[in-house]
This record gives sequence, structure tokens and C-alpha cells, in this order.
Amino acid sequence: MSIMKEFKEFAVKGNVIDMAVGIIIGAAFGKIVSSFVGDVIMPPIGVLIGGIDFSSLAFTVKEAAGDVPAVVISYGKFIQTVVDFTIIAFAIFIAVKGINTLKRKEEAAPKAPPEPTAQEILLTEIRDLLKEKS
Repeated sequence: MSIMKEFKEFAVKGNVIDMAVGIIIGAAFGKIVSSFVGDVIMPPIGVLIGGIDFSSLAFTVKEAAGDVPAVVISYGKFIQTVVDFTIIAFAIFIAVKGINTLKRKEEAAPKAPPEPTAQEILLTEIRDLLKEKS
């Protein structure tokens, strides 16, 4: 089998396409959550703790000298990223919990008995006829 044919079979399988769609939607969701955290959640938190803008929090290790930029540890951006992750993880947790609840309800719902097969119907009729003769 040629490499191109193998690659084509791999690339068009449903799992690969589903995964690609999930990654794209996940990236878009990540941008939405980042905007939500950075533009909606963090400003009030900053006001509550004294007007601090988390994204600008940094520790300067070495000051800038001439053309050499300063060496800075931007711990505020790290705090922002941790908050983003926490919100994303919580949103995924809620979604999975909801899906699991729906699955449990579906499993607990009584299922109708399966339709009898043609053979079972025929055997039932034969049984009933034999009972009538007795």
C-alpha cells in the first residue's frame, strides 16, 4: 500500500476529523474565556484589591541598559493564565457533569421490550393453536 493511500485513509477517518473540529472549537473557546477573564473578571478583582492590573504585575530582575531590554518576571500574566485555566477547567467540568447526568437518566429510563421476531410470532401462534385443541 502506498504511503499516500495510507495517509488518505488516516486523514479521512471520522476520529481524525472529529479531533480537528474539537481542537478548532477548543481554541476559539479558549479565546472567549481569555477575553471573559481579562476583560470582565479581572478588572473588578483588581479594584477589590486596590486597583491593581494583574497583567502589568512584574518583578524587574535587571534594569534596561542602552539597547538591552530589561529582564522582567511577569508574574501578573501567570496569575491571569492560572485564572483562565481555572475557569476553563470549571466550564469543562460542568459540561461533562451535565452529559453524565443525561446519560444516567437515559440508562435509568425503562426500555420497551424488543419487538418479537417473525419466528417468535409464529411459535406463539402455534402454541395458542395447540392450547385451543387441548
